Amino acid sequence: MTTPQSSSSERLIHRGRKFDFAVVTTPGRSGRPIEREVVRHPGAVLIVPLLSVEDEQHIILIRQHRVAPGLPMLELPAGTLERGENPFGCAARELEEETGYRAATVTSLGRFYTSPGLSDELMHAFVGADLIHVGQSLEDDEEIEVVQLPVRSLGSLIASGDLLDGKSLTGLALAVHRGVLPPSVLETENPH
Repeated sequence: MTTPQSSSSERLIHRGRKFDFAVVTTPGRSGRPIEREVVRHPGAVLIVPLLSVEDEQHIILIRQHRVAPGLPMLELPAGTLERGENPFGCAARELEEETGYRAATVTSLGRFYTSPGLSDELMHAFVGADLIHVGQSLEDDEEIEVVQLPVRSLGSLIASGDLLDGKSLTGLALAVHRGVLPPSVLETENPH
C-alpha cells in the first residue's frame, strides 16, 4: 500500500522572510489529485521561564500585539529558529531578547507540531530556570511587555480566557506533565 506522501509533489508559491508557502499535491483515495496549501516553517522554540521570588515560584510571560488576531496576546516567550540553528541556543537567545532574563539552565520539555493541518512548524519547548535579569534586546519590529506572575495564578488566567495562545497552553501542559509545574496550574474554576 502506498501512502499519499510517497507520490506527492510540491510547488513553492511564496518565499517569506521567516517561512514559505507551498501547494502540495497528493493523490486522493480515488486517485484524483488533491491540492493543499501549506506553510513550510524552519521550526520554533517556546520557553517556560521560572523565577523564584521570596520562596514562591513565578513565571515570566510576555504581552505583545499579534497582527493575525488583531489584539494583544499574553503568551510564553517564543521565537522562530534561524535556518540550521540549534533549538537550545535559540531558546536561550529568545528568552533573553524578549524578557530580559538569562537562564542558568535550559531543559527540554519536548516538542510538538503547532498546527499540522496547515504547517510543518515543529516547536521545541524548554524550561528556563535560575533566571538572571540582564535587560531586553528587542528587534525593531517588537514591542513586548514583560509580565511576571505567581505560578499559582495561571489557572485563573486560563479559566478567564486571558491566556488564549495555543503554544503557551501546550508548553504549560508539557511542564505539568514533566513535573516542572504542579498539576494545579491546569486546574481551573470557571469564573462565570
